[in-house]
Order: sequence, then C-alpha cells, then structure tokens
Amino acid sequence: MNHYSLLKHNTFGMDVYAKRFFDYSSIEELRSILKTIPADEAVLHIGGGSNLLFTHDYEGTILHSAIKGIEVIDSTDKDVLVKVGSGEVWDDFVAYCVQQNWGGVENLSLIPGEVGASAVQNIGAYGAEAKDVIETVEAIELRSGSCRTFSNAECNYAYRQSIFKKELKGQYAITHVTFRLSKTPTLQLDYGNIRAQLADKTDVTINDVRQAIISIREAKLPDPNVLGNAGSFFMNPIVSRDTFLSIQKDYPNMPFYETNGEYKIPAGWMIEQCGWKGKAQGRAAVHDKQALVLVNLGGATSDEIIALSDAICHDVKEKFGVDIHPEVNFI
Repeated sequence: MNHYSLLKHNTFGMDVYAKRFFDYSSIEELRSILKTIPADEAVLHIGGGSNLLFTHDYEGTILHSAIKGIEVIDSTDKDVLVKVGSGEVWDDFVAYCVQQNWGGVENLSLIPGEVGASAVQNIGAYGAEAKDVIETVEAIELRSGSCRTFSNAECNYAYRQSIFKKELKGQYAITHVTFRLSKTPTLQLDYGNIRAQLADKTDVTINDVRQAIISIREAKLPDPNVLGNAGSFFMNPIVSRDTFLSIQKDYPNMPFYETNGEYKIPAGWMIEQCGWKGKAQGRAAVHDKQALVLVNLGGATSDEIIALSDAICHDVKEKFGVDIHPEVNFI
C-alpha cells in the first residue's frame, strides 16, 4: 500500500506515513515483495511498533511479518523445542507456553510486541531474557532473499542487544524463532517484587508467576491505547564496581542487581531521584507510576519526546555521573 498511515503500527501514537507498506504471511510472499523494491530504496522491518519513535514520515518501504504458527519440532522428558512464526503476538505465545506448563518465558509476560522482535531486541524483564530460551533464529536476507538460520551463539546476544541491532542491522527479516523450553520449570522469583506479589501462595506455579507479573506490570505501566508510550524508554545502565560503590556511598538504599562483577542500576530509580517522575514538558511527560516510561499526553510531537528524553539523560548524568540511553529506536 502506498502513502500508508503508521498510526496503528506505533504505540507512541505518531501519525506518520510510509511511502509503501507491506504485510506478508509467508517466506514466498516476502520474496515476491522484495523483488518489487528498488535497490536504492530504504527498507525498514517492524514488529508491533512498541519500541519505535517515528520522527517523521518514512520515505521508503516498511515490511511487517504476519507469519503465524506455533509448532513443536522436538520433545524430550526434560524440554521441548517450539518453532514460532515471527508475526505471533509475544504475549499470546507466552500464554500458550504457560498453559502447556513449559517454563522459560513466564517472567516475560505482558511484554508488548511480536515474536520476531523478541529475537532482535533480546527482550527482558524480571530476571529473564529472550536469549535464555532462544535456540535458533530463521531469517531472510533482504538484499538477496536467501534464507539463513542463526544459532543462539551467532546472534551475539547481550543486554538488549543482538547481531540484528548491530552488525546486521536492517539486513534481515526474521521469519521464525525456535525456543527451548523446560518441562520441569525452575521459577525465578527474586527480581523486583515478585515474591511479595506471591506471598499468599504456597505451591507456586508458572501460571502464578505469570499472573503476578501481569498484575505488577498493569499497575505501573500505562495502556498505550490511553496514553501513547513505548514501555520502558531507557535501558538500565550497567556500571563498574568502582562507579557503583561511589554512588552507593551517597545512596545506601539504592536498588541494584549484580551481574558478572558489574552492577545494573534501575534507570527508573535514577530518573525519579532527579525529580522527573510525573513531570511534563510540553505534551510529553514522565509517567507518574513508573519513571522509566515516557508518555504522549495527546498530540505530542517526536521532537517533544526527544527533548524530554535528552533533558532526563542530562540530569541523570549530572547527578550520578552515569550515562543512560534510550531503548526505543528513533526512526
């Protein structure tokens, strides 16, 4: 479709247009579409639009996967391999896994977006990351139309990073992701306030964990249909031990998570210490229940949201000496 509105394809509510937009529901259909795109035209592949901030109309072609399907391709007494179409809604997949009592993704409940994006972004929450359960990623090279299967190791996963966001950014469209899930789930309850949410439970199940996380997320994250937002706007900074100890000296009650000798400090806590929680700047604001979330109060431009983001980054740097960076992609 030409001159296509992207309003329903980005949760920030930016009313921008793409020069051309294509949904595809199979590899064959994607290959046919790729043959029609001029060699010099910009191409962007999107998922559910929950991690994007469009700064203006997109003068190129936007692709979106509608490839569906959840298929068990191998199963043992211990685990199961599940191949999932990239166009499946992520939380629908999580719900399906929990219904089957397959563990590994329950802590990632209610994260917006689609399965393909989970492998690009290495989505994470409450002590879990997509990389922990991804086995392989199948993709089509946009330039040649050729198929390639990436192993977990080849995806070069790191905190909110992958090869698809760095070395191969914009070069592939993900068609399927295969996950290895456990038939004997090990519950992860020590991140955030999961245990407090489950305090009245005795024999905790993965469904209990899912419901607890849904309750926690719904209590602090705004509905994008009511307030335009892209969920967590900033990544949590990971700092050295020396930097951590220096900050902790002034803020002994600072929340943190140790990981491989480094320290992850919640960006939302830092932003709140800078006085930004609930504060508006023009038609953009910091959410009053979760300082990690920037919201569109109605009619905000991308410039207003970026200006607010820049002001927050400046203040966190001034107060803590730490750089924080947007998790949202500016397009």
